[in-house]
Amino acid sequence: MPELRKDSVTGRWVIIATDRARRPSDFSREPVVIAPPTRFCPFCYGNESKTPPEVLAYRVNGGHNQAGWSLRVIPNKFPVLGIEGDLARQGDGMFDKMSGIGAHEVIIESPEHTATLATMTDKQVEDVLWAFRERVLDLKKDRRLRYILLFKNHGEPAGATLEHPHSQLIALPVIPKRVKEELDGAKQYHDFKERCVFCDIVRQESQAGVRLVMETDRFIVNQPYASRFPFETWIIPKRHDSHFEDAGGPDLQNLAWVLRSTLRKLDKTLEKPAYNFLIHTAPAQEAPMTHYHWHIEIMPRLTKVAGFEWGSGFYINPTPPEESAQFLREAGLG
Repeated sequence: MPELRKDSVTGRWVIIATDRARRPSDFSREPVVIAPPTRFCPFCYGNESKTPPEVLAYRVNGGHNQAGWSLRVIPNKFPVLGIEGDLARQGDGMFDKMSGIGAHEVIIESPEHTATLATMTDKQVEDVLWAFRERVLDLKKDRRLRYILLFKNHGEPAGATLEHPHSQLIALPVIPKRVKEELDGAKQYHDFKERCVFCDIVRQESQAGVRLVMETDRFIVNQPYASRFPFETWIIPKRHDSHFEDAGGPDLQNLAWVLRSTLRKLDKTLEKPAYNFLIHTAPAQEAPMTHYHWHIEIMPRLTKVAGFEWGSGFYINPTPPEESAQFLREAGLG
């Protein structure tokens, strides 16, 4: 019989369609297989002059904006927001608007066109995480920027327009509604129970084990109790930290192994699916929060959001998280 489950953080309800549970092989999709480029790729070696000037690079050799790098960060050539100007908040009759101030950057994760986070070395993935951290620490100095979202679209169904391995950063002058829902829900939980909801999730999932995919001394990987999507996967640090950019070297080193292993499990279980991943962290200009806890959310693109979801705000998940966790545990590669 189907179940309605309530998300402990946001209060959002989802439908777990247990009576029509779908196995990994039941999802119809094309595996994301990245072949060597057959046409011009602006992110490959030798094409540095075709991109905006880099704002950060890790180099083996070579000079600024030249080949020899192992990772580059560049402004997006077609940014959704611009860094120059003032916010200029104003009314438009009953409506509100402001200038499109922000930052939009691309993290080119490797010079190898066919690489993925699942196939890179742990050190390469760790470098990506260090680049994330460096750029957040730099951008948050701009007091206009209130929230910095780090995310990756892997595969065309997930919104990727270029195959070359890359992720993105968008800094916003407002806090996104989705993040605000998490912040508010976590604050209400903390006010009532005097505990962090994410810390409670870590403790319960670690003890129960039914939705746990894997665990290290610093992180857990689990399928959320009220998963919106089949095989939705969260990586949560065990130590309470509200801001991702406060993570230290040992945390990022372990997170690199955890993230790579998790993506390898998803690749093996779901035959290299398209996916989105994002880092939810506390707002850039806020002090450390006792009620909020940064984490990574990974959503394989296995189903489509349709009319019921758009109209109701409910999600329908055809694979119970307990079953998807078991499939991922059995995949090995931990």
